[in-house]
This record gives sequence, structure tokens and C-alpha cells, in this order.
Amino acid sequence: MKSLRTALRNRASFRLALLSRHLSSESKMFSTSPSAEEDVIMEKLANGAARITLNRPKALNALNLSMVKKIYPNLKQWDADPTVRIILIKGAGDKAFCAGGDVRAVADGKKIHHNSIPEEFFKEEYRLNYTIGTLKTPYVALIDGITMGGGVGLSVHGPYRVATERTVFAMPETGIGLFPDVGGGYFLPRLSGKLGIYLALTGVRLKGRDVQLAGVATHYVASDKVLDVETALLNSSGKNVGDILDRFHQECLRPENQSFSLQPFMEQINDCFSASTIEGIFKSLENDGSDWAKSQLKALKKMSPTSMKVTLRQLQLGAKMSLKEDLEMEYRMSQQCMEGHDFFEGIRAVLVDRDQQPRWSPPHISDVSDSDVERFFQSLGSKDLHL
Repeated sequence: MKSLRTALRNRASFRLALLSRHLSSESKMFSTSPSAEEDVIMEKLANGAARITLNRPKALNALNLSMVKKIYPNLKQWDADPTVRIILIKGAGDKAFCAGGDVRAVADGKKIHHNSIPEEFFKEEYRLNYTIGTLKTPYVALIDGITMGGGVGLSVHGPYRVATERTVFAMPETGIGLFPDVGGGYFLPRLSGKLGIYLALTGVRLKGRDVQLAGVATHYVASDKVLDVETALLNSSGKNVGDILDRFHQECLRPENQSFSLQPFMEQINDCFSASTIEGIFKSLENDGSDWAKSQLKALKKMSPTSMKVTLRQLQLGAKMSLKEDLEMEYRMSQQCMEGHDFFEGIRAVLVDRDQQPRWSPPHISDVSDSDVERFFQSLGSKDLHL
């Protein structure tokens, strides 16, 4: 029991440390980002395949506006081109597929430079997410390495997502005063039971086979087979993608990666995170009283109270929406975050001062009213996103 308590404490501490490293990697763009021509490589190959390579390995392939603006028109063109049989996306380097979106630039754009980046970035990113979700051409994301935030948006809406033992998935946005966007309101509530709500609120990470067992990835392969998978896919007809991935998936399964690490806690997750309010979730965890529940409470109390309430409402609404409707809703939410306090405070605490001590406003969930939450879902009028 002592070892279990220690493991749970370590897991909670790791969440914030991982978030800090993930976001810190994005901030490197200000000193180490490659030229605009190099941040993403778009290739239409001679054999009828197309390949996208996110090419910012020093920044863990964090997604910026320049990359989005290159990927979107190429995807549209390739999808309309009958000679393109398959589209594959991957990340450069061996550490990350894509560690997230460029939230530091978004925050600076709004608070320091007073420019239109917050509007443009989210609008262009969500338009790209929707395009990925509606492609007719087979689209395969090789999510080998860290896959968070914006990286999830580049992969999860496509029909094929291939994880490896190096894949680390998380949606840690409640820890920076944001919410799990890029279509999180659509795909998270569609995971098994209340798993999506749990992942969205706590920002807990999934690793390796867990990413596929949770339903975030569709297939799992060993990292040393990724190149073989890529070669087989790029040389395929495009009609047998599923068969190719199924074959590699079966070949890479081992006794040690057959079970879902959260399975021992799924009954508690489904019970405690089924409440319709954040207050109810807190109460359920308190009533549970186990070491696991105490660890979740400790983690949740570090998150933005406003973000948690907004996120729960997002997933409740998104569960009944189409991807299009959800992304249009999330755009409204994103712009309201830019008008509030917690997003900028989260960036300050994690990225700027790095004291890991955000001062949320309001500071407690009891101080966040229903009207505070509903404000995030109100129409922006002529500024609404229409997909």
C-alpha cells in the first residue's frame, strides 16, 4: 500500500512537470525555430502518396501558425487530387509527433503585441482539424513520441492513428487556464465510460499501448517498426491501409502490453467522474477516500477552477454535437479565454516565471458561477467561426 501511495504521488507531480516541459519546448521557437520554409515539409511523392513531416524537432514539433497555413491548403489540394492515394503525417526526430500548439505566441500576441494572432491561430487550426476529420483520402498519423494539444488535433480526427511505446498523450490545458480544444469536446466524451472527462480534467498522461487501448490511437506498433510501417503505407494502394496496420499491430503485441494501466481504476473513474458538476466530482472523490481518489483531488485542486467548469460543460455539450458544431463552439470558447485572466496566468506560472504556482481568478470552484461558465459559449456574432 505504501508503494501505491508513493506511485500515485509521483504520478500527480509528474503531470505538472510534464506540462512544464511540454510548454517550455514551445517557447523555444523564439530562439531556435527553423526558417518558414523548413518548419513543415510537404511532399507529393511520385508513387501517388503524400507525406507531411512536422519539422521542428528542437521544439518537439510544436505547431505554429506558419505550419497550419502550409498544411491546410495542401491537404485540400491532395484530397481533391485523384492521383493521391494516401496521406501520411509524422514528426521529425525521435521525441515527439507534436507536443502541442504555440500557446506562448498566442498569449504574447494578445497581451503584449495586441495583434490578431489569437483569432487567426485558433480559426486556422480548427479549420485544419475539421479538414482532417472530413478527408476522403486515407489519412494516417504516426504519433510516435509526445502527442499533446495541437498534435492531438492533427491526428485524432483522422481514421488511422498509430502509437508506439514512445507515445505520450495528454490534454493538460486545464493546468494553464485553457480547455482541451482542437475537437476535444467531440472525441473525449466518446471514449469509454467517463475516461474522456477524467483525462480532460486531470490532464493525466497515457503512454504507449495505453494510448491505443484508450481509443486515442487505432493501432500500436513498436518504434523500431515505424519506418517499415511508413514504407509499406507509402507503397500501398490506399485501399488496404487498415490491413497493413492490423498486420503490424498484431506482430508488435507482447504479453507485457496487453492490459490497460487504468483498468484497475475504471470503476472509480466511471463512478466519480459521472457527476454533472465539478462540485459533484470533488464530492465523489472525497467520499471514495482511496489513495487513488486523494491523488486525483490533489491534482484537480491545482487546475484552473474556471477551466474545469468550462471543460466539463464543453464535453457535456460536445457529446451530442458533430465535429463541425463542436469546433465552432470551441472557437467561441477560445476567444473568451483570451478575454479572461486564467490563460495568461497559466502561461506566466508554467512558461514565464516557471514558479508552478498559478494564482487563479476566481481561486475556488465555488466562486465560479453558472453565468461565468455560460459566457464562454455565447455567440461572437460576426466573428463566429463557420466551417
